[in-house]
Formats: sequence, C-alpha cells, structure tokens
Amino acid sequence: MNYPRSRSSRRDFIRHLTLGGATLATGFPSLWAQLAAAEQKPGRKLGVALLGLGRYSTGQLGPALLETKLCQLTGVITGTPSKGVEWAQKYNLSKDNVYSYETMDRIADNPAIDIVYIVTPPALHRQFTERIAKAGKHVITEKPMATSVEDCDAMIAACKAARVKLSVGYRLHFDLYHRELVRLAKEKDFGPFMSITGDRGFVFKARAWRIDKKLAGGGPMMDLGIYIIQGACMAAGAAPISVTAHEEPKTKPELFNEVEEKMRFSMTFPDGAVCNAVAGFNHSSDRFRAEAAKGWFELTEHAFTYRGMVGATSRGPLKYTAINQQAAQMDDFADCVMTGRETPVPGSMGRRDIRILTAIYEAAATGKSVTI
Repeated sequence: MNYPRSRSSRRDFIRHLTLGGATLATGFPSLWAQLAAAEQKPGRKLGVALLGLGRYSTGQLGPALLETKLCQLTGVITGTPSKGVEWAQKYNLSKDNVYSYETMDRIADNPAIDIVYIVTPPALHRQFTERIAKAGKHVITEKPMATSVEDCDAMIAACKAARVKLSVGYRLHFDLYHRELVRLAKEKDFGPFMSITGDRGFVFKARAWRIDKKLAGGGPMMDLGIYIIQGACMAAGAAPISVTAHEEPKTKPELFNEVEEKMRFSMTFPDGAVCNAVAGFNHSSDRFRAEAAKGWFELTEHAFTYRGMVGATSRGPLKYTAINQQAAQMDDFADCVMTGRETPVPGSMGRRDIRILTAIYEAAATGKSVTI
C-alpha cells in the first residue's frame, strides 16, 4: 500500500479548506487558520510521543508526523528496545526521548513531549492514560477507547484531574467524505437520514491480539463495528437509543474461541432512524449508505479506510482530494492544546461508543432489545 507524502498535495488541501472549502471546514476554523499560517511561517511544533510501535504507528502515524504542521514526533515509548533504537535513527530522535514502559513516567520532566498517542490493545489504554495524565501530558488514545465504560470513566476523570486534554483517534472526522456526510446530516439537504446500512469485514487468518478477548474486549465489533457506529451517529446526528444484535454461527470456532466471528446488529435513533449493519472477520467488505426522503449518501468502496474512498450522493459522484487523515487528526488536536478549544473527538465520544458496543454484546447474548 502506498502512503502519499506530497507536500504540495497537503498545501493544496490547506488552501482548499481555508479559501474554497468553508462549508467543509465548519467547526475547525482555528485549525485551518493555524495550518495556513504554519505554511507561511513555521514556528514551534508541539512534541508527540508514540506509545506502542506496532503496525499502525509504523505504517501510518510515524509517516503522518512527517506531514503535520502543528506537531512533530519527538519521542517514543516501547516495550521492545530494538524498536526504540530503530525509530530514533529513522526519525532523528534524541536517545533521551526513547522510553520503555518502565521508564515512561519520566516524560513528566521532558518539555520536548507535549502529547502522548497511545497505540496499544484497548485493554491497556486505561493504565497508560492514567500514567500519562499524571505526568502532565495530553492524551490521544486509539479506538476503541477502552474495553469497558468503567475504564472510559476512569480515563476521563484522570485527564480532568490533571487538567490535560483527552482525545480518541477517530480520524474519519477529518476525512472530507465523512465531513460531507456530517454536513448533509446537519443541513438536511435530503431531509433526515432514516435508513442507514453498513458492512465492514476482512478475513482474519491467524491468532493475534484482536481476537484475544482480554486485550481487545471482543472481536470484529470492537475492531470494525465501531466504524459503522461512528458513521451511523454522524448520519443520524445523534446516538442510538436502543440496539438489537445476533452473532452469526462460527465457521472457524478454533480460531474465534474467545470472541465473535461475525455480528449483525441494528441501532434505532431518537427520530426513528434505523441502522442495520454487519461486522465480521470472515468476509471482505467496506460499505456505508444513508438514505433520506429526498436523496442518499453512500460510500461503495473503502468506506472507512485511510484513502481510496469511492463515494456518491443522489446528486452524483463525490470526488475530494485525498488527505492524510492521521496528520489532519493530530494537527487538530495540537491546535486544541495550543488554543484551549475542545476536541471534536473527546473522551466522552469514546465512552459513548463503548456504551453502544456493550449494549450490542448484551443484546446478542440475551436475544433482546437493549435500551441505551
């Protein structure tokens, strides 16, 4: 897979948002102004440390931090010493900014690090968030935020007590296709979206932490279903009030002995809108559609991926310049830290989604509708 790193495309994106894309930039005026200013007069960037140097950090976040305008990679925290050496060499990091999980509390004394991005299995997010907040650093945690509502509450409380900001890695809130979905839902160009469908899956072939219930909290619902939950909440402009769910029979029970292999679920929203969806580790799909009385919005390919989305509305095809979603996400959070504004993807949103996921698992287990 190719990861675009063109400075010109990034510059064009900023120009589009600040000059020609006011409607898409609604809600992020400070960020776009900051990015445009940074293009003209580079200043001090906030320092970001990545905690956990697995595939997502290596393939997405590290490269994205070469494109960000308001923040930059200044440190790493890893349980594998060799990875620390490798990252320090690759990204020209000071050896003093390479930490282990045992030494990471020392970041409290490191002014080069302002933000820590947690990129570990979700069951570990709470303990790392509490330690980072205690060290006085702002926190981004990957999705899902945690494996229980209780852990989400503890994370929110820890950051509030330490007076640091907490955000969840919901990158699609900064993607232009999903921003258009939000705009259509808010302005009701087609009327309210009342029928929503989503299907996300890939074929899981080998044992890994994503199917370890203790670490992941569940299977494809936690890893993939959460994206459909996000999209449906965007389309409905609200959170669901009830859910139903059904776990499909397992085709590989020896592999999925701890978690579901495929889940079908339905969410009902306050205005009567319904989302019917499926998330699975035994089929390949990535689609999303929202229908209203006067029109529709759909992503027929790569609906929730990093790039390559194919989308349309009832008015015709959607074609937006590809951006680095992770770079936009991290720059927005850096702007939040610098200006004091609230992040559009806060811990409370992460908690909301864990509450919905918990209800879906309960509905699947009981065969009954669960009120949220």
